[in-house]
Amino acid sequence: MICRNPSLRQAGGAPGTLDRVTSAETSPFRHEAVSRDALPQFVLPLVVRVERGSPPTRTDALRTAARAVLILLADERATGEGPWARAVRDWQDARIRKVVRRARGAEWRRAEALPGITVTSAERPAAGGAAAPAGGAGPTEVRVFPPVPLDGWPRDLARLQVSGTDLDDPAPPPPAPPEVPVLWLAPDLGMTAGKAMAQAGHGAQLAWWELSAADRAAWRAAGFPLAVRTPGPERWAELTASGLPVVRDAGYTEIAAGSCTVVADHPALRRG
Repeated sequence: MICRNPSLRQAGGAPGTLDRVTSAETSPFRHEAVSRDALPQFVLPLVVRVERGSPPTRTDALRTAARAVLILLADERATGEGPWARAVRDWQDARIRKVVRRARGAEWRRAEALPGITVTSAERPAAGGAAAPAGGAGPTEVRVFPPVPLDGWPRDLARLQVSGTDLDDPAPPPPAPPEVPVLWLAPDLGMTAGKAMAQAGHGAQLAWWELSAADRAAWRAAGFPLAVRTPGPERWAELTASGLPVVRDAGYTEIAAGSCTVVADHPALRRG
């Protein structure tokens, strides 16, 4: 779920969900008085390609997943009267869930045949603040699909594995340039790569909600550059108290309820 400091409001939710904190005047979605649990529930599927000989690095996978969420949100098919727009609106009106699964070989080819968007780290903007995959790893490929009902997954996605998405970085990533949006990960939470990818996607979505239309347009025109980094404990404490958007977890999988998982640090949202 997500909260906006300083209040850090928390509400119940399912694993990997977000709760919006917006007013009736500013929310582009339904009024807060509508129970999200009473609405039809949807999930945003993300599939990361993990081939045996060339798995992606962890940080690159997190970054690519976050960009995939942004690219879908900004896609003309997901807005206005586009063919995915209704599903995206319904998904954002209810509990905002993301599930990351892994695929390789024929599984990946079947997933690519379904309507969606494949995002690859090879497309990264020059100012993206991310090092190229190292240690023999291939470029990251993540395919994002329009939201589907919780009980209505396409068969070729439903059969994919959620567990086992264990990815590593061969070396710590370099510092992100100051002008690049950064999704800061909690330094004291041991999240699997799949869990962390979903959380990074939550952080990117939260930043997208809070930006002005002009800032959204500029970020999109630049190709959604962003970095994913893990700060030290002291810096993390500063970030969670800074007033930047914060993602908090519902606590149903892997980590304790109420844990802050991501701070969305977009330059346009920084105070002072």
